[in-house]
Formats: sequence, C-alpha cells, structure tokens
Amino acid sequence: MPNKQKIRLATAWLGGCSGCHMSFLDLDEQLIVLAEQVELVYSPIADTKEFPKNVDVTLVEGAVANVDNLKLAKEIRERSRLVVSFGDCAVTGNVPSLRNRLGVDDLLTAVYHEGPGRHPAGGDDILPRLLPKVLPLHHVIKVDAYIPGCPPDPERIWAAVHALLAGEPVVLEPTMRTFG
Repeated sequence: MPNKQKIRLATAWLGGCSGCHMSFLDLDEQLIVLAEQVELVYSPIADTKEFPKNVDVTLVEGAVANVDNLKLAKEIRERSRLVVSFGDCAVTGNVPSLRNRLGVDDLLTAVYHEGPGRHPAGGDDILPRLLPKVLPLHHVIKVDAYIPGCPPDPERIWAAVHALLAGEPVVLEPTMRTFG
C-alpha cells in the first residue's frame, strides 16, 4: 500500500491571548490521530521562524493588530490553500479590537505617558507599529472557513479540522455553553 502524503497543517497566532491554541492542545488523544494525518509545518508551539510555502490548511488565531500581523496574514494567504479564522479574535476582532475606541496615539499616551513606562517608537524590530484599527482576519485577506468561539471548544475544533482534512465543508452546530 503506497504512503499517503500527509496534509501540511499550520497554525498561526496574531493579536490574541493564545487561548485558541490552548484549546487546540485540549484535543488530547485526537492529537495523536491528527499527527498521523498531518505534518505540522508552522506553529507557535513549534520552533519554526518562517512561514513555509505550499501549506494545505492554516488555522489563524488572533486579530490583525500591527504591521507584523498584517505581513504574516498576507504571507499565510499567499502560501496556503485554505485559511481558517480560528476563534473570535480572528473572526470578529473580539477583545483586541476594544482599543479601536481610542486612537493609537491616545492608547499609547494612556498606557505609557500617563502610566509607568515610556512611549515606544514602534516600527522597528523590537516593537511593530500598531495599525490604526484592529481588524478581523477577513478584513485583510480572503478566509475560507471560520471556527468561532472564545476559545472554540475542542469538539468544535476537531469537527472543523476533521472536515477540512477530509475535504468536506465545515459545518459547525451552534453550541450553548453552560457555566457553573
């Protein structure tokens, strides 16, 4: 029986809290099943510095908040067959977009001039320049599928990833979380 070529999977983290990646790791035993089907070619949980070419599926967590996020988002779209908005920050801007009520200068003044630090210059290798507004991923690149949630629960992630790997449409049932 010939070896089936593994699907090239990437995950990326833009402006967000990494909760979606933590929820991804909560796939637990299903990660073993996933590892049999995919080659993880880029991720914040792997030590890869450059986004590779010829990626089959990329899950993108986080909103587009600065010039580095914007550059990576465009590289991801150019080099990926399918791009998935992974979690509410990527889908809607969510918490990172709360800064949109303030201008960038007002934000930096409130945090640095009126706070304990000094105002960063931005736009260099240490601190990327903030965009005027935080944007959901689909505002800067074409997105092929969405996995909503803050963070998405592992069952929804598995349903979406499993469908993508099988070449099927992603259909996620609404969920009702209960707390208590």
